[in-house]
Amino acid sequence: MFLKALLLSSSLFASTAPMPPLQSIPAVDLARYIGVWHEIARYPNFFQKGCGQAQAAYRVLEDGGIEVTNTCVTPDGTQKKVVGRAEVVDQGSRAKLRVSFVPAWLRWTGLGWGDYWVVALAADYSYAVVSEPGRKYLWILNREPVMKPEVYAKVLATLKELGFDEAKLIKS
Repeated sequence: MFLKALLLSSSLFASTAPMPPLQSIPAVDLARYIGVWHEIARYPNFFQKGCGQAQAAYRVLEDGGIEVTNTCVTPDGTQKKVVGRAEVVDQGSRAKLRVSFVPAWLRWTGLGWGDYWVVALAADYSYAVVSEPGRKYLWILNREPVMKPEVYAKVLATLKELGFDEAKLIKS
């Protein structure tokens, strides 16, 4: 009985060990990243509740910022759209950005900004994985509306290495 309790307690400690800090990828070529991405899967979040067929379109603005237009379709067929702004935080890698969807007049306060880190990216920019330092949010994005099963399996393996829980993903 003692051995069983010892094994159980050691497995509990192992499962609650802190994850190493999440890292972004070393570099993103924003000119190649800009464009339309289709959401393949994500962690559930309150701001996309009931959204399917989600897309994100990125466009460079004259001031160097990035316009982000997110769209999705609700269960009743209505299209939802929100336009925000992203800014590069790490000029060296250009893989760490912050994004805000609050009105422009409120952004200057610093409220409403969230981290947007590219944590995995195909060499040909055909897919990307986006998260934030706490691993609370996660998106798997693809240039095409459907991701090939072998590519999805590769992405899931990468996510596991990065400390994400595949069971939490919901497919779009």
